[in-house]
Order: sequence, then C-alpha cells, then structure tokens
Amino acid sequence: MVCCCTGQSTSARTSNRSAAAVYAKAAETDPFCAVDRFAEGLDSWMARPGWSCVISYDDGQPAGYAYGAPLPPGSRWWGGLLTTVPADTIAETGTRTYALSELMVRTPWRKTGTAQRLHDALLAARPEEHATLLVDQDHPKVRALYESWGWQTLGDLRPSIPDAPLFHAMLLDLPQHRQVA
Repeated sequence: MVCCCTGQSTSARTSNRSAAAVYAKAAETDPFCAVDRFAEGLDSWMARPGWSCVISYDDGQPAGYAYGAPLPPGSRWWGGLLTTVPADTIAETGTRTYALSELMVRTPWRKTGTAQRLHDALLAARPEEHATLLVDQDHPKVRALYESWGWQTLGDLRPSIPDAPLFHAMLLDLPQHRQVA
C-alpha cells in the first residue's frame, strides 16, 4: 500500500515518523546519513510550498518513502553544480522543477519494485516540467536504476553541506511534458 501526503497535515506528521523509521534502518551504515541530519532536512522540506510524500507499507510496516518539493525561484539547489550547463536549464521559477529529495527503501523490500512504485506515485501528478535529484557518485547502481526510469545526468554537483559527497545531478521530463516522437 502506498500512502500520499502533502503540507503540514496530520498524515504528513505521521509520515515524518514513518520516514524516520525507514531512514534509520536503511541508512545505519552511512556516516553522512545521520538520523538527526535527516530529521532537520525533512522538517525543512515539509515546510516548503508544494511538498509531497509517499510511503509504502507492507503488513503495517513502513517499507519505503519518497518526498520532495518544487524548487523556488533563486533556489540554492544548483549552487554546487560543477558542470557548465546552459543558464536556462537551471533557472527556477518556483513551478518549473520538482526536486525529489529522498527515496529510501528498507533492505527487505529492495529489488521488489517498491522503489519504482514510490517514484512513480510521487511524480505521477506533478505539474512541473521536470524533476531533479542527486545521486551519490559512489552508487553507480543507483544511477543506473534512475537512468533505466528515464533520468538523464546533467552534471556533477557538491552541495554546500558539511561532509557532502560528490553527486550526479539528474533530470527527468515529467509525463505531462514529455515530447511524443
């Protein structure tokens, strides 16, 4: 079962706890992924206009989640971009690009299609032109998975977050804006 939530609703606050539980289990071996850092980041994302989240449950257990929000005008998202790209590619209007901030699946539900179901549920009705996400360059299999879902690598990016790894910045044209050949 996949549940959707937006804004500051009761379901959103409940999703916060469920996402934290998934995150704690899925990220326990990565020092960059401290649970307190996650909680601060999630609170910040939840406060953004247009924030949305989906959580997958299996027998009442949270199996995974995905969330994000539109990038605001003048977003700092692209500030760490190390690759030269056309300025109009990263010019944000507040309604042009949806940032998929986190997609996490607990180990027992990996390689079951849960990640793609979460991904698709989160992005299916988004009105933005495209979505963006960051993939740690130390995780080539994750990048390949996103590429198999239609994502394209824009370039390298290092956020101005202490201890941040080097990421691949990726873009996906959202369904309602895809060009038909």
